[in-house]
Amino acid sequence: MRTAIVTGASKGIGKAIALKLASLSYTLVVVGRSNEQLTAVKNTIEKMGVPCLALALDLRNENTPELIVQETIKKFGRIDLLVNNAGMALSSSISETDMATWNALFEVNARAPFFLCKSAVPALKKSDHPIIINISSVVGFKGYAGQAAYASSKHALAGFTKVLAKEVQSDGIRVHLISPGGVNTEMVQEMRPDINIEELIQTEEIAELVQFLVTRKGNGTIDHFYIRRQSGLAFD
Repeated sequence: MRTAIVTGASKGIGKAIALKLASLSYTLVVVGRSNEQLTAVKNTIEKMGVPCLALALDLRNENTPELIVQETIKKFGRIDLLVNNAGMALSSSISETDMATWNALFEVNARAPFFLCKSAVPALKKSDHPIIINISSVVGFKGYAGQAAYASSKHALAGFTKVLAKEVQSDGIRVHLISPGGVNTEMVQEMRPDINIEELIQTEEIAELVQFLVTRKGNGTIDHFYIRRQSGLAFD
C-alpha cells in the first residue's frame, strides 16, 4: 500500500483529504495539534480497513518536519505522497501586525512545508508514484486588505513550490499547488465572516482535486489548481 502524510488533518480540508485518500487505499499518517480530533480521524480511517498513524505535533516547532518523516518511515517504511495542508490565518492590518504573529504565520504556512518537503524527498525518490501537493490559498497570488502577513506566507509557499517542482522533476516527483478561494472551514469563517456559508467551497471539493491528481495518468501534468467560489469574480 502507498503511504501518504497529511498535515492539518484533524478537521476541515485536511480531514476530507485524509478520508479521501483512505478510500483510495493509501496508508495514512495524519498530523495535527489536537490529539482528541486526530484520534477520531484515525479511528474513522481504521474502520475503513486502512492503517493509520496519528501524530499530534506542533508545526511551529522547527524539529517537527523531520520528526514526522522519521516516524512515518519507522512505522510504514515508505512515503509516496506528502500533502502540506496545515495552515494558520489572521486578519490584521499591517500597522496592527506584530513580530510574533508574523513569525507564527510563517512557521506554519511556509517554514514547516518547506522543511517537510526537504525531509521527505529522499524517501519520495524511492516511490514508484511520488507526489507532493501543497495547499495554498487565493491570497498566495492576490492581495486583500487586512491579510498582509497571511498573504506573505502563502506567497512564500507558492514561490518555493514552483522552485521545488523544477528541482525534483528529474527525480520523477510530481509537485502540485492547489489555491482555493473561500472554503467552508472554521478558519475561513473567522477570516471572512462577511461571506455567506452557503457560497463557500466545500472541503470535499478540495479532496476531489487531490483524488484527481493522485489517480490521473498520462504525460500531461498540472502545476497549479485555482478553485474559486462560484459567486466570485471570474478570471479575477
